[in-house]
Amino acid sequence: MRKKFTPSFRVQAVEKVFNRAEGVTVKDVAKSLGVGHSTLDKWIILARTHELEAVSEDELTNLNDMINEKRPQDWSLEERLDMVIRCASLDEQKVSELCREQGLFPHHIKQWKQAFANGTTPNAKTKASTDAKALKNENKALKKELNRKDKALAETAALLVLQKKVNSIWGNDEDDSQ
Repeated sequence: MRKKFTPSFRVQAVEKVFNRAEGVTVKDVAKSLGVGHSTLDKWIILARTHELEAVSEDELTNLNDMINEKRPQDWSLEERLDMVIRCASLDEQKVSELCREQGLFPHHIKQWKQAFANGTTPNAKTKASTDAKALKNENKALKKELNRKDKALAETAALLVLQKKVNSIWGNDEDDSQ
């Protein structure tokens, strides 16, 4: 039986996706809401094309604003550095105002500043994780190949043992021809 979701639920679900924390996947949000992952993906696509049913104009406006906003993790390194530089000479209140305009929180700026100071960037982490993933895949493929070869070797050994038993019971064909 198909579930029928109200338009306001759909809008709220998409809002939850756009406001999710870093590291939380769309699949996690779908699971927490009790909605199918593909269903939630369809709603997101509809929201981006402005075809998602909305209960009120205010909800639709809020949703459109969220769709057009970038999440902090979507900012490029150049944009992050530019924002850190812009905030460097501002006091706390001005930083908060600028962050609100950009859809950020002041703690994002602090994190980015710390990351630049330490020399750790998201791209470095991504490269390391990509390398680790490639090594895992290679390791998995090698294990699979080794397992296949072990099975083939075991089968060959079993056939040789059986051939010796057959020869000892029935004798060699070579012995009969002499």
